[in-house]
Amino acid sequence: MSTPVDDPLSRERSHLSASRSALRAMREDVEALDISDVTANWVNAEVLARQIEERVKALADLSDTPLFFGRLDYLRAPGAEQAEGADGERPQPEAAYQTLHIGRRHVHDHDGDPMVIDWRAPVSQPFYRASKKDPMDVALRRRFGYTRGDITAYEDEHLSDPGEAARTSKLLQQEIERPRVGPMRDIVATIQPEQDEIVRSGLSGTVCVQGGPGTGKTAVGLHRVAYLLYAHRERLARTGTLVIGPNRSFLHYIEQVLPALGELAVQQATVDDLVAHVEIKGTDDARAAVVKGDARLARVLRRALYAHVTMPAEPVVVVRGSRRWRIPAYELEELVRELLDRDIRYGAAREALPQRIAHAVLVQMERSGEAPDDRVQDAVARNSAVKAAVKAVWPAVDPAKLVLRLLSDAEFLAAHAEGILDADEQKAILWAKPARSVKSAKWSAADAVLIDEATDLIQRTHSLGHVVLDEAQDLSPMQYRAVGRRCTTGSATVLGDLAQGTTPWATRNWQEALTHLGKPEALVEELTAGFRVPTDVITYASRLLAHIAPGLTPVVSIRENPGHFAVRPVSGPKDVVEACRELLRHEGSTGLIAADARVPELAEALERAGVPYLGPGEETTMDTRLTLVPASLAKGLEYDYVVLDEPQAVVDGEPDERTGLRRLYVALTRAVSGLIVTHTAGLPPQLA
Repeated sequence: MSTPVDDPLSRERSHLSASRSALRAMREDVEALDISDVTANWVNAEVLARQIEERVKALADLSDTPLFFGRLDYLRAPGAEQAEGADGERPQPEAAYQTLHIGRRHVHDHDGDPMVIDWRAPVSQPFYRASKKDPMDVALRRRFGYTRGDITAYEDEHLSDPGEAARTSKLLQQEIERPRVGPMRDIVATIQPEQDEIVRSGLSGTVCVQGGPGTGKTAVGLHRVAYLLYAHRERLARTGTLVIGPNRSFLHYIEQVLPALGELAVQQATVDDLVAHVEIKGTDDARAAVVKGDARLARVLRRALYAHVTMPAEPVVVVRGSRRWRIPAYELEELVRELLDRDIRYGAAREALPQRIAHAVLVQMERSGEAPDDRVQDAVARNSAVKAAVKAVWPAVDPAKLVLRLLSDAEFLAAHAEGILDADEQKAILWAKPARSVKSAKWSAADAVLIDEATDLIQRTHSLGHVVLDEAQDLSPMQYRAVGRRCTTGSATVLGDLAQGTTPWATRNWQEALTHLGKPEALVEELTAGFRVPTDVITYASRLLAHIAPGLTPVVSIRENPGHFAVRPVSGPKDVVEACRELLRHEGSTGLIAADARVPELAEALERAGVPYLGPGEETTMDTRLTLVPASLAKGLEYDYVVLDEPQAVVDGEPDERTGLRRLYVALTRAVSGLIVTHTAGLPPQLA
């Protein structure tokens, strides 16, 4: 039996097919562009060709990704004002609604009329925020269900119909709970009103999002970047955007989200990438790392750097032809002190000093009746006597050598850390065996951050238009400063969860962190509605909150499905492997999370049992859906199902109990659909 022509599902499928054809035509139009006669030179041609190539990529039609996921039927043209009648009453809405399909990108037909509206457009906002209480001029909101890119279902909400009760969207729940294989995907079809408010906040302000597990804070941050690039594309194309994650595995996990939304120009990096001035060969113990990460080290570095500036004791004599021009020492000292008082970068002041001295010489020339110009001033600034004076008074300093001396020379450190670091703190960061050179030094990650600070004191760091900082709770104050230097003239989106801080220097409160970032005025938003972690799992994990972050509001799962959850005593690794097999019978990905020290034993058990597995950062496939994850790398990752091995071992693997319990909280909350906790030893008492 054929489907009626006026069947709504058939019409929507036809619109999807027509939209895909229109997108293909848009792509072909760009590919057919001839730029041979419109560029002035080969440089312009290369730039334009690259822009066209990026545009072609952005117009790619991903067959498994819905081109549109929703529809709005407006009572009237969005944004248009209805005229009031003579008696002050508004006229009735037009009978015909304006229908808009909402999708990941804009698609138009050959006449330029829109077929799909970009989700970031202002007219799309009611798809996320309209409600029965505030329909925002929307008569109907339609959501679509998809199977591998094809529309298979739809669901309508009649927002302007007072007789229809508000209800939970089944398609929305299914999309949130849909199993995943591979990297993180976008949440553009499921953004909630409180998330949308953060996503669409302006470019000028910095936003800090405190969000527990499963609240979608990472996705919110990435969608905020996509929105800002849409709303401020020209400005951000000029100034740049950057996403900073905790490690490479995490960046690999999220790297497909922005391209799926048509955004290809966003850089990704870790904090270690930002400060990679030297090769990291060593590690610090916890005590040294805490001291090196303390913001007070910035003051120590500044003191040590500017200690290189000395007041001149001799005059400068500049010889030009038969004339000699003498600048006395006291006048040179005035020039040096003026530059110090201006508080500009060390390197910028050093570059300005020769010109200041040359200007003083030109003043004497003018008094004697000469008429020197700028070329004469530049020549005087390059004079050997001026260069020698500048070298003696304001010498060049290599930032790595400065840090090397501080960490190697006890007297030098003591002189510049006096009143800032006590004797024990100085001893904690001094190298037991001083390095001979920058290249031979066994630099740690914390040392690289100090070198970055010193580099910025000498020469200003380039600032980007917007920076997203994820898993921010694990950064030290000095790392916050390093990130803040990358957005001094721009804004930031800071994402994190204080309860998941697993470093000895973990953030205690967001206001302190934002101050170190250089954004003390940032708005702090808290997400407490859990969309990803099942009710039973988050309830169990929240038992730890009183011990690790007593001031935080527990996450409340809004999912109707309570999830699969079990706590099982086991006899050994063989039973753990069997738990993995049990979960692999379900659709989606499975993660086996264990204390780092137990990973080799579990890897051997999986290999003996013939169960294939991957490491963190490796992309799962339909054939290999199990990932073996050390607890130290679990943060930020998600799996449909998780087996958590030996919770007490996760706690014991950290230097202190509080950090261990926070690591356990992270591991417990990686599951989207189900969790099995296995243990041979007793459970931590905090989970009782």
